[in-house]
Amino acid sequence: MTRRWLVLLAALPSCSEPIPDPAPHDEWDDRLADRAVDYSAALRIAALRLTGELPTLAELTQVAGAADGAARKAAYEAQIDRYLAGPRFARQMFRFWQDTLKLGDDPVRDTAPAFVTRLIVEDRPFLDALTATAGTCTSFVPDTGQFVPADCTNTPVTVGLLTHPGMSAALFSNFGFRRVRWVQETFACSAFPAEIATTATDVGGSEPYTGTFPFLSIAGTASGGRVDFRSTSSVICANCHANLNHLAPLFAHYDQAGAYRDAIAVPTPLPDAPPAVLRDYLPPGEPLAWRHGTPVADMTALGTAMAADPQISACVIARLWNWALGKLDIVDSSARVPAATIAQQVAAFEAGGHRLRGALRDIFTSDDFVRF
Repeated sequence: MTRRWLVLLAALPSCSEPIPDPAPHDEWDDRLADRAVDYSAALRIAALRLTGELPTLAELTQVAGAADGAARKAAYEAQIDRYLAGPRFARQMFRFWQDTLKLGDDPVRDTAPAFVTRLIVEDRPFLDALTATAGTCTSFVPDTGQFVPADCTNTPVTVGLLTHPGMSAALFSNFGFRRVRWVQETFACSAFPAEIATTATDVGGSEPYTGTFPFLSIAGTASGGRVDFRSTSSVICANCHANLNHLAPLFAHYDQAGAYRDAIAVPTPLPDAPPAVLRDYLPPGEPLAWRHGTPVADMTALGTAMAADPQISACVIARLWNWALGKLDIVDSSARVPAATIAQQVAAFEAGGHRLRGALRDIFTSDDFVRF
């Protein structure tokens, strides 16, 4: 008995040993809390972002010379409002969307960033970029800040930038997959795989299948397809293609010039590059879909489904957040923004009718932007 007690006592922690903290302290929380508001420094950065130029001495003096903290805050926010309403703002937004859409510097392709810029300058809902039926080939003249409205004529039904001729021409590829990748990365802010199941499925490969669609919902040679997207011989192709194949047929009807064709107009990587057919993507009877459980019959339905997806709203706010704070691209550089960091801005964006000019004001006046 005595020996048992000695063993038990040896296993118990000493009274002098520190008790582990159930919630370890993060020194970075202290550093963030120690930041001080500096409206003059914030104004310099905001001016460069929103106008492309440094603030004038008069603008700096008006903020720095205010009577107290509340007055400086009011002066700073008033100047942000002037920047957002000024003629140089459109030029900056045009450049931002050129960089974001990544379609190249070409007059036809530049009508895509010009259209999104017009939505922002005219304080229209950003989701029109996915659903608008007219005006999507608008031109922008940076020297004057003027827009030249125009409709795209490449397609019988216009659906925002999803049917834009510049996008379709720039991203022409086998099966149309590059166009789908562009949509996913630009508007949902993540690379493929687009959806990951909470529970993986063993499909007989070296790795499990992690998609949310049923594994057999995409085409393979067994279902009549000419490319085996169900292959498990190396990587599990279906992890990405579960979503890719449910979307690509919608984008496959646009040819190398970005013009709509009744028949699928993209090639396959097979010998002699024959055009793709629907059975290459999906088994007979399998519906198209934006996400698992969100079927879409056509491009109009896709635009509507995307506009209703909260991930789209969070993505554009995250992109603008990174731009304002000087961060890199959210996808290319994996510069992710924690959801909690921008929760307030996303909620305000959704409540305010998805207007980006107001969202930009919220970002440039947020504590994270004005504190250093």
